Amino acid sequence: MKVLRGKEFVAERAWGSRQIANMQGITTKIHWTNQPYKWHVNDGEEVFVVLDGVVKMLYREDGNECSVILETGDIFFASVGTEHVAHPQGEVRVLVVEREGSV
Repeated sequence: MKVLRGKEFVAERAWGSRQIANMQGITTKIHWTNQPYKWHVNDGEEVFVVLDGVVKMLYREDGNECSVILETGDIFFASVGTEHVAHPQGEVRVLVVEREGSV
């Protein structure tokens, strides 16, 4: 049993994380950051949940760059092959569910 106060979580570096669970190779982690990530495609599907703050999520769809603003409580689902990058707007905390070892 674990209780984690998401709004209190801070990592030592941007995109630092704490693993909450590993369920048969699917990890659930909380991340803290105040810096953009990098454009990437995950090795599988990804669920990205904003727990605290605002994230501008950029993604490519049919060769076009698109974006959406994600606020606290919003969820972004990256299907297999979705190229994307998260740009936090200040400090954010996000919950990420993905295949173990994914980018």
